[in-house]
Amino acid sequence: MKKFTSLKATVAPVALGLAMLSTPAYAQDQEEAAEEDQGLIVVTGSRIASPTVTSSAPLQILDDVAIDDAGVTNVQELLLENPAFGTPALSRTNSAFLTSGTGVATVDLRDLGSARTLVLINGRRVIGGVAGTPNVDLNIIPTQFLQQVDVLTGGASSLYGSDAVAGVVNFVYKRDFEGIEANGQIGQTEQGDDLRYQANLTVGTNVADGRGNIMVHFGYSNEEGVLSRERANTFTDDFDGFRVTGNVEDFGDSRGPFFSSGSPQGRFDVNGTPTTADDFTFDPVTGAIRQGFFTNGPAGDGVNADGFNRQFFRTIAVPVERYLFATAGTYEVTDNINVFFEGTYSKTKSSRIIEPFFLSSGDIFPANGGRVPLETDVNGTLIVNPLVPQEVVDASQDVDGDGLRDYGFIRRIVEFGPRQGSTTRDVYRFVVGLDGTLFDDKFTWDISYNYGSNTENQFSSGQINVLNARNALAAIPDANDVDGDGDTTEAICADAEARAQGCVPLNFFGAGSISPGALAYANGESSFQVDQTQQVISANISGSLFDLPGGAAGIAAGVEYRRENSITELDALTNAGLNAGNAIPDRRGNFNVIEGYVEVKLPILSDQPFFELLEVGGAVRVADYSTAGTVVSYNGQVTWQPIDDIRLRGTYSRSVRAPNIGELFSGLSETFPSGLTDPCAGIGPTGGGTAGDVCRRDAGVNANIAANGTFTLTQPDIQGIGGFNGGNPNLFEETADSYTIGAVINPRSIDALRNLTITVDYYNIEVEDVIAAPPRAFTLDQCYNQDNPTFCQLIIRRQQGDAQNSAGSIEFINATQINGAVLKTDGIDVTATYRTNLDALGIEDASVSARIAYTHVFNNDFAPSTTAPFDPSAGEIGTAEDKFTANLNFEKGPLRWNWTGTFISKSFEDDQFCQAFGLDAECISVPAEFYLDTQINYAVSDEFEFYFGVNNLLDNDAPNILSGTSFNVTGTDTAADVYDVFGRSYYTGVRMRF
Repeated sequence: MKKFTSLKATVAPVALGLAMLSTPAYAQDQEEAAEEDQGLIVVTGSRIASPTVTSSAPLQILDDVAIDDAGVTNVQELLLENPAFGTPALSRTNSAFLTSGTGVATVDLRDLGSARTLVLINGRRVIGGVAGTPNVDLNIIPTQFLQQVDVLTGGASSLYGSDAVAGVVNFVYKRDFEGIEANGQIGQTEQGDDLRYQANLTVGTNVADGRGNIMVHFGYSNEEGVLSRERANTFTDDFDGFRVTGNVEDFGDSRGPFFSSGSPQGRFDVNGTPTTADDFTFDPVTGAIRQGFFTNGPAGDGVNADGFNRQFFRTIAVPVERYLFATAGTYEVTDNINVFFEGTYSKTKSSRIIEPFFLSSGDIFPANGGRVPLETDVNGTLIVNPLVPQEVVDASQDVDGDGLRDYGFIRRIVEFGPRQGSTTRDVYRFVVGLDGTLFDDKFTWDISYNYGSNTENQFSSGQINVLNARNALAAIPDANDVDGDGDTTEAICADAEARAQGCVPLNFFGAGSISPGALAYANGESSFQVDQTQQVISANISGSLFDLPGGAAGIAAGVEYRRENSITELDALTNAGLNAGNAIPDRRGNFNVIEGYVEVKLPILSDQPFFELLEVGGAVRVADYSTAGTVVSYNGQVTWQPIDDIRLRGTYSRSVRAPNIGELFSGLSETFPSGLTDPCAGIGPTGGGTAGDVCRRDAGVNANIAANGTFTLTQPDIQGIGGFNGGNPNLFEETADSYTIGAVINPRSIDALRNLTITVDYYNIEVEDVIAAPPRAFTLDQCYNQDNPTFCQLIIRRQQGDAQNSAGSIEFINATQINGAVLKTDGIDVTATYRTNLDALGIEDASVSARIAYTHVFNNDFAPSTTAPFDPSAGEIGTAEDKFTANLNFEKGPLRWNWTGTFISKSFEDDQFCQAFGLDAECISVPAEFYLDTQINYAVSDEFEFYFGVNNLLDNDAPNILSGTSFNVTGTDTAADVYDVFGRSYYTGVRMRF
């Protein structure tokens, strides 16, 4: 079969000194071989096929040996060791509490957001794994079918299109594989949980006398997960939230058992006051009713506490089960034309479990402040609900003023069981196309069709049907046997129509008091379904136009059409906000884009004094979106190699990110924010500066001032602020300017150092017109202190008062997506690789290789608008200033022994969180962490090898992060998406090749 490279289907596994490998000299050796045979290749970061493998943009490559040596189930685990990657938006350890996205695995270059990292397979786009977004779920990647992973940092939109703002991650499948390769692996933590096992089979063969090749891969993996109650440090709710004592050193003093006030036996308020001393509850031991509620026990030590231990039901890592199928093949139709195909199918199953639902009477009766009538007017007579204890009846009042005595409650509805969700995702992706050569192999071309489909079905239980619960809380004695069952001692629902629909009274008084019939009637199950599709048609051509003093001038050009569609549907209760949660609408939307690009590469000089190589290049892409309109991206690159040992490089890119379907077409979903202060409070008829002027423009505010002298709020006004989050069909593209300046040092002229390669690159990325929903506190500030009409229109005030709220009080502060924020980051990457044999030490047939990748972040800042101050995050938890990963590999004959160390520098709590309490920006810190992993691999023969590995060999505990702070992932008591929550774990496996 004739050998040539299609422009997009293959990326050469080479890049000088940049390979992210366990055996780093592999990249250098491959480069030398490629330069000798002058074969055409394509390197991620360029569309031009050429004999040179150098990259003007920082590029790191992870090969199949490094993947094998890591022993990972999901490739996300390995990528996150690279310091160029930030905290993932979604992973097994941070998605248990999400309404969608459980078990998804994403990546995020430079901590700029997963939507700004473009993920490709064989250089082509991949269907998103999260509803309405382009964020690819790495669960669909068949790890053992990978030849390599290319990580290109810096803007690349001019080459690959929208989303490549922070860079590109390109997963390259195996090619032209012949034979059978099988592997099986099993592992578990030292604590005896999170059992993981996988089995993989890859089969490949040549066909038609070598004119074609076909490969298939089957994979299965199962990660069983970890519950919080399975670990001693997360077994108990042991912190009462963030408490300021005036001393930074005293933060830790508030630790100790402190349970949730939402108890299974319930807490019942009879007079509407916030104090718990006069609330009724039921003793958790004796079951007797009494007054006074002790979340943490009367002595504050957890003994005889009335509260509830939520941690018992929470999750540290969700289980994920995967079935994977991948295939690829090529066939030579003629000497100059090949047909190729590739396909991937993934079925991923995940589940989540969290504590039983915390229900309050405000969820059932929001309109009257959460007061539950304990009386029902039956033909002019007030009948008391017989399920309400007499003590509560005697102490109750008519708090809401409707003529009926009432009470309020909060209760953990344990009878419904823990909240559980099961999710199944099916992803199909296939590519078919042709590629070939033209003009005596001077040009290569390809044309392809790429189709992807993602279907998600999620079902959840454990919540309540608000409408049915409202009917079931209005109960009367059935003294006249209204329901005709012969029992005149029971309670029945007061409403006859509700009874006809199966209503059974709810008894919330005491643990285990809810009857099976009431459970069945009030149960509110929910569903979440997603259907996404992506279609891409592309055509590309690449080759050399003419010769320059430095070599052949290269050019690449192409066109692409892409259409994406996403539909999200939820159950009717969730749509209406009637399952004791916020109202969330269905979402559907689509867009299409047609785009074209041109790239050139001009080798000006080569093999001249001080100009071993001087090359410039650039690219431009024009895209026309059906939503955002026409956008343009471009880049420029230069490479100068004054001597063989040193290469200098620089890039500048203008990248774009068009708004995705979720940002454009999400409907308004309800929310109830807390911690907001109305700037109009206390404003009088005059004065108050800018805030006073803006406040008095509102008729409702003026009516309030006229009635009270100054603008006055009641407690329901303060607590009754709502709002809606939503998309915005008028969004336009984000634009990013980025540049890198770097050097590659490979002292080939010094024999002892010829296998040493060092790279140093400074990067700088600034994203403008960032799509984000402004924080509500920021919206209030911009409107009332800055008189910004854009933000004022997001605030809706009541023009008239009612039984609950005052005229002029804030009803809604909406947060729709807008183009207005700014993101910027800069830092430095350093890599060093070295390989040598050990002959000088008298150890024959042995070698040692080492690699270190280090990143220092100078800045990582976000501002909600161009006029707002930046919020810095460099040095905060998840965006450590210093990170590195170091590999050391020893090989001798059939033995390979690999060590990997990962370092995360000392990090701090969010500065704004600290400053909100009047404290220093670095008021809370966590120490630096260093993780050490190792694997021993022994090849018994050419056909069989076995391996054994240990992760977190030092058994480091994840740093404890206070509950209520910014980075604590619920259920884990740490930043579980940053630090290892599993502790020391072991795995072993075998590989067979035939």
